[in-house]
Amino acid sequence: MTNAFPEGFLWGGAVAANQLEGAYLEDGKLPSIQDVMPKGIAAPPTEEPTPDNLKLEGIDFYHRYETDLDLFAEMGFTAFRFSVAWSRIFPRGDEEAPNEAGLAFYDRLIDACLSRGMTPVITISHYETPLHLARAYDGWVDRRMIAFYERYARTLFERFADRVTHWLTFNEINAVLHAPLLAGGIWTPKEELSPQDLYQAVHHELVASASATRIAHEIDPELKIGCMVIATPAYPLTPAPSDVWAAKQLERDSLAFADVHCRGAYPGFFLRKLRELGVELDVADGDLETLRHTVDFVSFSYYMSVCASADPGVRAGRGNIMGGVPNPTLPSSEWGWQIDPVGLRIVLNDFWDRWGKPLFIVENGLGARDELVEVDGRLTVVDDYRIAYLTAHLKSVREAIRDGVDVWGYTWWGPIDVVSASTAQLSKRYGFVYVDRNDDGTGTLERYRKKSFDAYRAIIAGNGADLG
Repeated sequence: MTNAFPEGFLWGGAVAANQLEGAYLEDGKLPSIQDVMPKGIAAPPTEEPTPDNLKLEGIDFYHRYETDLDLFAEMGFTAFRFSVAWSRIFPRGDEEAPNEAGLAFYDRLIDACLSRGMTPVITISHYETPLHLARAYDGWVDRRMIAFYERYARTLFERFADRVTHWLTFNEINAVLHAPLLAGGIWTPKEELSPQDLYQAVHHELVASASATRIAHEIDPELKIGCMVIATPAYPLTPAPSDVWAAKQLERDSLAFADVHCRGAYPGFFLRKLRELGVELDVADGDLETLRHTVDFVSFSYYMSVCASADPGVRAGRGNIMGGVPNPTLPSSEWGWQIDPVGLRIVLNDFWDRWGKPLFIVENGLGARDELVEVDGRLTVVDDYRIAYLTAHLKSVREAIRDGVDVWGYTWWGPIDVVSASTAQLSKRYGFVYVDRNDDGTGTLERYRKKSFDAYRAIIAGNGADLG
């Protein structure tokens, strides 16, 4: 049995515009919600952008993308997943015409990827709703968002579809239940948001996603359009049937989103939940027909698994926005995310069994505090912990492929250090490339290859044949 991954398997890394580009007001761009979220989801948004918001400069990828892509090419990337900043293309979000300077930047970025042998994988909306849409419309609570998103998506497809074949409609769309501002651009504070408004926003996003899939396939039937969800397997904390059921219910909250994307209709368990919450969706003519435009593949992030308990006295884990309680059998990262490589094999098998669509792991990674040290005359990070995480998870991917699962590719989250989405820190580092910038904003922005840089390069060079 060969150890190598399938021929044509896509190897690479994944980033989001708001976490690395910077240049938050350059070339016609206006603020997104991220520009008033200096603490991520750990604190309420500010009225205006503030100097302590690291995302305003990020790691200056907007001006340094050529040299950063050179580093990714040196590792052997065959794919690079990035997002388009919506407010670069439609600065307010509700304009009729796009901002040409914003489109031109992504022209250059796409061409730079292709010239280095990397397949661009573009996320249309990655936690960066234009600030005007959040404040003026309360984000996806308002049905008019569907038309704004359709215009935005069509603009991207018509401009870039000749060079970009792989698209994701929304990043981690199921996170809207837990972080409404981050994932839904909903300005109403979470504690004040009614279930009616929250699930109406969910419906609007799902319709918009399906509509984008329809538009893309009309423009070019060969385009590959995927949904993207957080994958968090839930295990029963004990063998008690009540805990088994609690785990199933916790997973279903997330699975419902991809069910709609893959099957084209709401699952019965989701409709029951709406009834029990007293939610009556406002479903417009044509919505249910639009939902039937299903995706070509399912992409997901995988960082951790959780446990579930029917006992309301069992406390949730630290750092996990998707709920759940800690698993006593697993180690945790410094941010409380439990490390479970086997869980990735479980997810891949469960998703394949459930939907029968190709799968793409577009985020997996380990956030850690790295120390820049000198080794053999050069500055680096000796991050054996990251190499161990990487290889353990890739072994699980290999096992899933042997199980018969169709896996298209693997893009490590944060191949270069970026500002964290959840905490807005730079000290929570994921990259194979260290960026000299600190949580207080100081630093030179110089880039340094970590030990994991060479490890990932070797894995890609052998198409995963040697995982240690």
